[in-house]
Amino acid sequence: MASQDIKGTKPYTLLAIPIIIWTLVPLLWTLALSGKSPAALASANENTLGNFWPKDWTWDNYALIFTGGASDLFLPALRNSVVVCLSATVIGVILAMFCAYAIARLNFPGKRVILTTALTVSFFPVIAMVTPLFDLWTKIGLFDTIPGLIIPYLALTLPLSIWVLSAFFQAIPWEMEQAAQVDGATTWQAFRKVIVPLAAPGVFTTAIISFFIAWNDFVFAISLTSDKARTVPAALAFFTGASQFEQPTGGIMAAAVVVTIPVVILVLIFQRRIVAGLTSGAVKG
Repeated sequence: MASQDIKGTKPYTLLAIPIIIWTLVPLLWTLALSGKSPAALASANENTLGNFWPKDWTWDNYALIFTGGASDLFLPALRNSVVVCLSATVIGVILAMFCAYAIARLNFPGKRVILTTALTVSFFPVIAMVTPLFDLWTKIGLFDTIPGLIIPYLALTLPLSIWVLSAFFQAIPWEMEQAAQVDGATTWQAFRKVIVPLAAPGVFTTAIISFFIAWNDFVFAISLTSDKARTVPAALAFFTGASQFEQPTGGIMAAAVVVTIPVVILVLIFQRRIVAGLTSGAVKG
């Protein structure tokens, strides 16, 4: 029976196993480092599985970032990350929905150029935008502010969101919207009550992708902030140890685990919608 199961296993399933292991090992290593004491970080004798997992798990690193000396740096940065990323995601998805709907439903000159430009901008190197933005933000007073991060994140997420959502709107039959209008619905009512619910998988997928892009950004966060609006990826670069000779490895890893939790929760909650969103827009009809 077992041999039949092995023979019936598809080749790509077997290939996925080492890929999953390769992906999980760095995450487990981060989790292990977050629970190590300074002695375990310095000596392999304090760990099991070679130098991988600590023999005595400690929560001191988590206490350090929530109630200890690093809390003044980590907690405001965590709050800034939540506010900036949620704001950029909500604003970006709403704007992308209207833009993608217009591209999918209306015929106007330059529509293909807009889509091509949006896709091109989404691959534009972020580092090339930092210097002019830094110069402009310092002159107009947006440096180290929440709006000063939301606007660049919209530049990162909007082009990709428009491209993805336009494919979902094109896959929705035009007849369904026309039927709603025949029944007396206005264009806005047909869009809100018919089109948006049908495009919900695509909207969820786009929102989660946009949130991940903003949540993981380091270049804008480190370059366009100094203290008040700094997010977690940038704040981790300013963690310090008890002395100049000690690296705050445990505290940094504990913070990395904490900021990874929202990503994992979102994926687990919306995994079906993500899969449905990534596949339903691929085929029109």
